[in-house]
Amino acid sequence: MENKHQSNNYWIKIVIVFTLGWVAIYATRTILNPIMTNIQSEFAITTAQLGLISSLFFLGYTATQIPSGFLGDKFGRKKMIIPAFIGFGILAILSGQMITFYMFLTMWFMTGMFQGVFYGPQYGLSSEAIPQKRLTIGSSIINSGMALGMSAGYWISSITVQEMDMSWRTPFWIMGVIVIIIGIIMWIVVKEHPPGHEKTVDKNAPVEKLKVSELFKNRNLILAFIIIFCSIYGFFVILTWLPYYLETARGISGTSVAFVSSLVPWASIPGMLLFGWISDKIGKQRPVLLFMVPLAFLSTISIVIFDQMWVLYVALIVYGIVGKLSTNPVLIAVVANNAPKVGLATSFGIYNFIGMSASILAPYITGFITDVTGNLDMGFYLAGGLLVIAIIAVFLIDESGYKRVVDVEKVN
Repeated sequence: MENKHQSNNYWIKIVIVFTLGWVAIYATRTILNPIMTNIQSEFAITTAQLGLISSLFFLGYTATQIPSGFLGDKFGRKKMIIPAFIGFGILAILSGQMITFYMFLTMWFMTGMFQGVFYGPQYGLSSEAIPQKRLTIGSSIINSGMALGMSAGYWISSITVQEMDMSWRTPFWIMGVIVIIIGIIMWIVVKEHPPGHEKTVDKNAPVEKLKVSELFKNRNLILAFIIIFCSIYGFFVILTWLPYYLETARGISGTSVAFVSSLVPWASIPGMLLFGWISDKIGKQRPVLLFMVPLAFLSTISIVIFDQMWVLYVALIVYGIVGKLSTNPVLIAVVANNAPKVGLATSFGIYNFIGMSASILAPYITGFITDVTGNLDMGFYLAGGLLVIAIIAVFLIDESGYKRVVDVEKVN
């Protein structure tokens, strides 16, 4: 009973500390978005170059996904994420001090690389620590840190720069210090394996080796990779360009930009928790995704189709409830249920590598389309088109054998 209590205690601590980690990661990313016009003026750059800032950041982030997952499985997941997490806080501070566009671009790219180490090892650690029956809801709570961080980043930049008239460099200092503090807390709390893990391991059993090629022979994993790519593309069109769109197309500025932009992350928190709970309750993810992804498509294109402000607000709230932030925990459960246990960090690394490839393309392509057409709306339509592909992929997920596995676990 004592070990069980300790184990339960530990997974709750893991959920809390990793939630804080995602708050820090997303807040650091989104401090950039409300000050894009300031940066554009400072460095005298085009809209496409402005989009390139985020694209290169996520190129660095994506490049470290698979290596960090593989090295985490091989040498220790905690050893990967703690130094990298503290390192990205230091690099965030340095990014804000760069005096030329290309120096800033280089440092921000490196910040993205260090951030990228977190995803695979983190979800490997949390998937091992969280009880199976609470896996989706636990991942949803961790994912809520993304929403909280996204909103926090908008507000930090909007208040300090737009309202208090501070330098656009100030938010980088603020977030860098916060990240370093959270990294130290993470170093104290996180363990490589949850308490009692040793008792579940048969030391005489042959060592199972991961074959990465096997991951691409699993139908559900491939479909999860496609869905997350399409979902993340749309999400990063909104994440990167929504503040700019509100300012240039809707005439919204200052803290009002932060308020409207924050509708997405705040709405996503109840969405994550609700759909995570439903997914765990029914023991399947496909029916939940079949409801969420089509609504994400409709809300994405509604942002630019209709001129009425109330429609914009409703579209952003609906997207928050069913969009990428809320679908991610459900897809994480799909990956966790289909990936080999010996390679969880690697599987999540590949999943996020493929998904975050969209984050490299979305900011620059949207900026390029805007420069060519003079219309930001086309970028949102392209994002909607990719979500149609995601809907088709959801239909093809096969969970015919999963319910039986869940039933066996309940019997045992």
